[in-house]
Amino acid sequence: MADQNPPQDPFEMFRRLWGPLGVPVPGMAMPTMDPKEVEKRIADLKSVEGWLAMNLNMLRMAIQGLEMQRASLEMMKAATDAATRPPAPPASEPKKKTP
Repeated sequence: MADQNPPQDPFEMFRRLWGPLGVPVPGMAMPTMDPKEVEKRIADLKSVEGWLAMNLNMLRMAIQGLEMQRASLEMMKAATDAATRPPAPPASEPKKKTP
């Protein structure tokens, strides 16, 4: 069940959420002075950046595919409407005046 006493620190909820997973919440801990740890964090974040970029590209492709599907459906509907519409009567030519 939910806690009856909400934490006073607004970030405490995130610490409780991420703490059991062993994942440090960015910006919540003291910055490290170990160059190897900094390099590891940079590599980890670049890995996450690559994953996010890949997902963004997949999302863009999905949107583009749905837009193409929508355009195809609109064209098919327009073609169906044109085919089922009764033909327009031929326009009568204006009568020529005879002298």
